[in-house]
Amino acid sequence: MQRYDVAAYVWPSYTGDDPRARIFWEEGYGEWQTVKKMQPKFEGHLWPRKPLWGYVNEADPYVMEMEIEAATSHGVNVFIYDWYWYDNKPFLEQCLDNGFLKARNNHKMKFYLMWANHTATTMWDKRNSDLKIPIWDGAVDRKTFDFIVDRTIEKYFKHPQYYKINGKPVYMIFNLHDLIRGLGGVAAAKDALADFRRKTEAAGFPGLELQMCIKGRKYSNIDVGDGMTVRDFVNAVGFDSGSLYQYRDLTPTNRPYPEFFADAIKEYDEIAGELDLVAYPHVTVGWDSNPRYNRFHDDVCLDNTPENVKKAFEYAKAYIDSHPELPVPLITVNSWNEWTETSYLHPDDLYGYGYLEAIKSVFVE
Repeated sequence: MQRYDVAAYVWPSYTGDDPRARIFWEEGYGEWQTVKKMQPKFEGHLWPRKPLWGYVNEADPYVMEMEIEAATSHGVNVFIYDWYWYDNKPFLEQCLDNGFLKARNNHKMKFYLMWANHTATTMWDKRNSDLKIPIWDGAVDRKTFDFIVDRTIEKYFKHPQYYKINGKPVYMIFNLHDLIRGLGGVAAAKDALADFRRKTEAAGFPGLELQMCIKGRKYSNIDVGDGMTVRDFVNAVGFDSGSLYQYRDLTPTNRPYPEFFADAIKEYDEIAGELDLVAYPHVTVGWDSNPRYNRFHDDVCLDNTPENVKKAFEYAKAYIDSHPELPVPLITVNSWNEWTETSYLHPDDLYGYGYLEAIKSVFVE
């Protein structure tokens, strides 16, 4: 039996099932459109790349059955779905609802939500990506927040495959300063989160595992009002746990992966040590967002071969093994399918199943 919870983030854009996705990817099959059109931007650039599974629709339950088999057989047993709410309705939710939740083998895998409550911009639209023009605000008011909470508890927390820690559903929030802004300030945000906990308990759970998406020092020091920083707010509210989304949030990218990884975990340890919560280890596969842009962005992680990334997985496993006090053996991974940020576990025509085999060799007994 596997002794580790290896949880990979899922970017739910590889589907054309959401009509509003055509704002960004007008051809109707999601961000695969961007992946297919990528060309190399410098000598030695390891693009273009092609998915070995093809440009599949991840909102198709038959596709997700195949992906669940591939994930679980290689040691990935939790999906963390990026979840969005824009313009008073969910966005890209079909990947989870129609794909994973309707897959006949989803009993083999757990899932939980990370509310990616950042503002949506034209960054996803390669025609205007460098302009980053705001389209939908990620902040929501209290009425909307309460609706999202009620809907989340009923629709997702009660699902038997929802990931829990000590019986408490895990819910990660990506952007705390936007959460506070939308709810109307620090005091209002504290009250809203306390009410989220009460509603979760009223639904029959022992509590809510409120999880923070930990980022860099600059983020931790953002002023959110009432003389408080993000760090102060997290410690005052009592977030239960946290993990990272991407090494790039902590350290410069444009260098070999071993340096990128080593500096990121050092910085992560320091930042997490300032937060009154349980910090779970993280592994980032790489970084190169050039597929999303027409001009070259000199911000590329080099040498992120499966062999080099395997060392990061070995570190994460050793961290779990040396911290038996952790409530669960959770390791987050960026990511399952972030093709346009070049940080994915999907098999491709460059490394084959190399990243998945690296996880399997470390975590699967």
